[in-house]
Amino acid sequence: MIEDNRPAYYAIIPSEVRYCEELKYPERLLYGEITALSGKEGYCFATNKYFAELYQVIPGTISRWISHLESLGFVKVEIIKDERNQIIERRIYINDIHRDIIPYTYKQNKQYPYEQECLYTISRIAKDNNINNKIDRFFDYIIKRRKQNPEQFTKDEEINFCNLLERLEFNYTEELLKIYKKENIEKVKIIIYSLKELFVSNKRQLLKKVKREKLIFLYDNCKSKEIEYKGTIKEINNFFEYYYISLIRDLEQS
Repeated sequence: MIEDNRPAYYAIIPSEVRYCEELKYPERLLYGEITALSGKEGYCFATNKYFAELYQVIPGTISRWISHLESLGFVKVEIIKDERNQIIERRIYINDIHRDIIPYTYKQNKQYPYEQECLYTISRIAKDNNINNKIDRFFDYIIKRRKQNPEQFTKDEEINFCNLLERLEFNYTEELLKIYKKENIEKVKIIIYSLKELFVSNKRQLLKKVKREKLIFLYDNCKSKEIEYKGTIKEINNFFEYYYISLIRDLEQS
């Protein structure tokens, strides 16, 4: 079964990893496997159990190997939790240790994605293949007050999130939105959903830095780059994810 699930991507092990005397040989191989699994989404979300079955070791061994790779600066591990502080996913990112040979999917320069020399593959924000449906459902709930709460907010969480929208002047009414053009409604939807993603993530503290003007400015710049990149190798396949990562980077650097 594991063999059927093996990725059909090239693994990349740069010289810094291949010849690192502090790494065991299986750890170097694991690094290569992580690069192969990161090629599609921009990060690896495989579990310790998956790697353990692949390399015929126990999950605890995989955990130690990944921790060692992280301690040496070769990878970065991010734990994603839900609103109840329960772990829902682990993301392993490849650090930029050798820009010349790592494929464009890993190239980053700590600028907004729309200013990068080569577009970096955005991480998978939601497991749902149709993120637009999730955005619409949340918008219908939080603005139009229709349908069930898709995020299972508690009453306090809902109040806090609505207070956030009010502070940023995104607490639109359905009546007001009737006079908005379609592209402007889409802008409101994506910005509100991005705020929600921050609200339910382990990066919630970044919301203290959010300003309305920056949200709009960043959206417009990302949208202009979506048009510019269309039909090229940099083409943006998921605008929401592109905007959301741009927002995180901007807030982390401010």
